[in-house]
Amino acid sequence: MAGKIIIFSAPSGSGKSTIINFLMQQHLGLAFSISATTRPPRGQERHGVDYFFLTPEDFKRRIANDEFLEYEEVYTDRFYGTLKEQVERQLEAGQHVVFDVDVKGGCRLKEYFGARALSVFIEPPSIEELRQRLIGRGEDTLSVIEERIARAEYELTFAPAYDVVVINKDRETAMNETLAHIRNFLQA
Repeated sequence: MAGKIIIFSAPSGSGKSTIINFLMQQHLGLAFSISATTRPPRGQERHGVDYFFLTPEDFKRRIANDEFLEYEEVYTDRFYGTLKEQVERQLEAGQHVVFDVDVKGGCRLKEYFGARALSVFIEPPSIEELRQRLIGRGEDTLSVIEERIARAEYELTFAPAYDVVVINKDRETAMNETLAHIRNFLQA
C-alpha cells in the first residue's frame, strides 16, 4: 500500500522538532523525507541517508529538469530541496513521508500532493511566549531573536493554509493532539 505525506511547518521555537521526534517513536510507519543540499556534509552525515549532497551545478540542472517538489536557494549556490523521485520511492515502499519544511515549501507540497497529504502547522501560544522560549534556549543574541520573531510573525500568516493548526501551549497536550490528527489521517 502506498504511503501518505505529512507536512510540518512552524516558527523557530514552536516545539515542532519535539513533536516530530515524539511522533517518529510511535510506530506509525513514518519516515523522514531525505532532502538534497549543496552544502558539504557535517560530522557523520552520509549521502543518501542524511541528505543527498549535490554540487550547485547538479542542483541547478535538476531544477531545470523539474526534478524537485520544492527547493530554496538559501544563500548564493546554497540550495535545499526535495527530489520527486526520492519521495515517490519512499511512498511506493509504503512509508508515510514526513516533511519538516518552511511555510512556502509546506504550501507547495500540499498543493502538489493534495488529499494524499496532511499539512500541520505548529503554533506558539503567543509571540511573547515564543520570544521567552528563544531567550531561554540561550543560543542566540537578542538581535537574532528579534529577527526570528519578525520571521515568526510572517510565518504565522500562513497557518490558515494548513489542514491542522496545533497551538503548543503545553508540550504533552500538543504532542497528543498532533498524534490524534496523524492517526486519523493515516486510517482514513
